[in-house]
Parts: sequence; C-alpha cells; structure tokens
Amino acid sequence: FTFPLLSVTLLVSFGSSMLYGYNLAVVNSPAVYIKAFYNATWSRRYGHGLVPGPLTLLYSLTVSIFALGGLVGSLLVGVLVERYGRNGTLSRSALLVLLAGGFMGFSRELGSPEMVIIGRSITGLHSGRCCLGCGAVALHHGSNLRGFLGLMPSIFICLGVFFTQVLGLPELLGQDRFWPLFLSVVVFPASLQLLLLHCFPESPRYLLIEKNDVCGATKALCRFLGTPDVQDVIKEMKEEQQSLSSVEMISVWQLLQDRSVRWQTLSVVVVNAGMQLSGIDAIWFYTNTIFENAGIPESQIPYATVGTGAIEVVAGLIGCFTIEKLGRRPLIITGFCTMGICLAGITISQLLQAALPWMRYASVACVVGIIAGFCMGPAGVPFLMTAELFTQSHRPAAYIVGGSLNWLCNFTVGFIFPFLQMSAGAFCYLFFCGVCLLVALYVYLVIPETKNKTFMEINRIFV
Repeated sequence: FTFPLLSVTLLVSFGSSMLYGYNLAVVNSPAVYIKAFYNATWSRRYGHGLVPGPLTLLYSLTVSIFALGGLVGSLLVGVLVERYGRNGTLSRSALLVLLAGGFMGFSRELGSPEMVIIGRSITGLHSGRCCLGCGAVALHHGSNLRGFLGLMPSIFICLGVFFTQVLGLPELLGQDRFWPLFLSVVVFPASLQLLLLHCFPESPRYLLIEKNDVCGATKALCRFLGTPDVQDVIKEMKEEQQSLSSVEMISVWQLLQDRSVRWQTLSVVVVNAGMQLSGIDAIWFYTNTIFENAGIPESQIPYATVGTGAIEVVAGLIGCFTIEKLGRRPLIITGFCTMGICLAGITISQLLQAALPWMRYASVACVVGIIAGFCMGPAGVPFLMTAELFTQSHRPAAYIVGGSLNWLCNFTVGFIFPFLQMSAGAFCYLFFCGVCLLVALYVYLVIPETKNKTFMEINRIFV
C-alpha cells in the first residue's frame, strides 16, 4: 500500500461516499424542525396550516427526492466517466454540492420549502455518482487489493452517517435555529475535494483503455503503487483492451438482451435492488421515529442514534479489513442474514413491548444489528460486484442498470415507509426481512467468489 494510492482513495471516498452517507441521514435529526418550517410557511402563504397527511407527504418527498436526483446521476455515470475520467467527473460533482448547499442554507431566510427540496435533489444528483467512488476506485490496479479498496468507500458512507448523527445532537446543530446550516455542511468536504483533486493523476485503467495512453497509465500506476515494476498490471489491462478492440461499448438494452452475461446482469439487479429494499434506508432516514415507536424516551433518542452510528463504523472497518481474507460471498451472505434476523426481531420486540417494557431495548439492539450487518458487506460489495462481474465493454451499462435500481428502490422506501409504518405497524419490517433472506439465498446459490481473480477470469466463470 502506498501513500498516493491511499490518498486518492481517501479523497474520492471523502468527497463522494462520505457526502452520500451524510445526506442519507441528515434529514433524520431535524425532521421536527423542517416540518414546523413547512407548516409555518404554508400558514403564512395560505392562511392555514397543513394537516398531518399532507405534511407527511411533503416531508416524505423532501426525504425521497434525494433518490430521484441520485437516479439521474447514476444514469450519467457511464457517459461522464468515459468522457471526463474520474477526476473530471468528481470535480463537476463537487460544484453541484456547492450549489445544493446554497439552496438549503438560505431556504429559511427566504421562506422557501421549495429550496430545501431542490437542494436535496441536487445532492442526490451528486450522490448518484457515488458508485464511481465505490466501484471505480477499486479498478486502479490488479486484483490483490480490489476488495479492500472497493469497500473503503463504504466506511466513509458509515462515517458520513455517524458524523451526521454527532452534529445532530442537541448540544451541536440539532436545534431549530441551526437546521439550515446542518443541511448545508456538505459544502465543506466538497470544497476540499475540489481543491485537492488536481494533485492526483487520472485513473490508470481509464488512461490506457479509454485513451490508449500507455505512457500516462504507466506513470500513474508507478505513482499509485510506489514501484516501477507495473508491467504485470499493464499487461492485464492491455489484454482486456485487445479483447475489446473489435467490440463497442454496449447499451443498456443490449446488455439486457445479451445472453452471455444474463447471470451477471441478474446478479447486479438482485444485489443492488436487495441492498436498498433491505430496509437500511428506512433505518437511516427515520431512525428517530423508529426509536420513538419502540418506546425509547425522547431525551435518549439522539444519543442512542449516535451509538448505532459508532457501531456501524466499526462494522464497516471489520468488513474492509477482512474482505481479502474471507472473500465477497461470506461478507454479503452473513450481512443479509444478520439484517433479516434483526428485522424479524424488531417486529417481535415492538409487538411485545406493551407487555414487556424491556423489549424496547431489544428494538435498539436489532437496529444496531441491522446497521452492523449492512456495513459489513451489503454496503459496499454490490458496487464492487458491478465492477468485477463485467469487462470494460459491459461495465458502463451495468453501472446504469445497478445504479438505476439502487436509486429507484431508495426512493420507494424513503417515500412509502412512513405510510407503511402507519398502516402495518410493527409488521412493516417483515417485508424487508423477506428481501434480505432471499438475496442471501440467491448469492449463496448463484454468485461465485471473485476474490483474487482477474476480470477476464471472472467473466469466464459464468460462461
């Protein structure tokens, strides 16, 4: 491991994945204050406040519009990476964050809930390119560190969530007067990434395969890996380039019709949709509401939330540092199974808490288990699989398919969960439980281990 390689991985993760994690959880703590702002603004404009139903609908839109922006961003990933490379794409994304921070930061001063919603959608557009940080960072070099670097962005997602939870404490920004600042803190890491990104070379794989710049790719690899002996990695990339010399980049429609990669495509669909339908977004978006329904005293909820965030960072580190030893399959199967069991546990604990008051703490333990299980594997492995299961000709289309499903499912969960919780009560978690267990079964039966295999070797396994 070299300092330049570690530095660029940290920089990409800090400016992309950490912001993604921050924006996932940032609406949880100030939910009451944002709803009050919406209600007061509506009353000022129309002479009457919002009743609970429309207010919940408007707030659900604020939460979930982030995913619609993410959907648009994910659709642009393949084109932007091909045209601008990693550095150019990330620079443009950072500028979007600055714009979004301005909208959200001045929304209350201008009395405009619309600015909050627009700002959330723009941050989603930026985060839609997070799969560039989660998948493409791992493609800098050969297979020996791909898993480690592929999961490192997931640690920054966890750190972003944890940072949000800490800032959301009542002693810091978790107060009514600070919520616009709380939403717009994202401008600081985006500015730092924008300033530092030009200090690092472009992705070697992009330089060689897309631009046919062997000299530039060699120099970049030497700098990243800290050794002049990079011919084996160059040889692997040249082999892939030669295999693609007569093959054009395929479209999404062609990918879906290509029978030679049908199992890879189905696997990307299952793991990316399963990652979002696992219920993790409901946990992150509505942690305080879940704890409130579990009977946790209101004064203790912010601190219980921070505790779950600390545990998810530890779980992410465990996954990152064990993936090259254990492999991808054990982490993702164990993670989904853990989540499924804990989701069933939340249902049981909430049904029994009226008769057994101590069951409220079982609910907290189950939430911790869901987050820990997710961060150990399902948080990062699906992005890594999207990169590993396809060669360069199919990879951009695979990113679009995986990213689109990821964000569509994210939007669906974020928008309907409050209504699902109101109608089904504790039983709403059983749907997510079933999804987790079915995805774990699919991975066990269908997806092979990809640890220490080249992209061409992985492709041949499915043939």
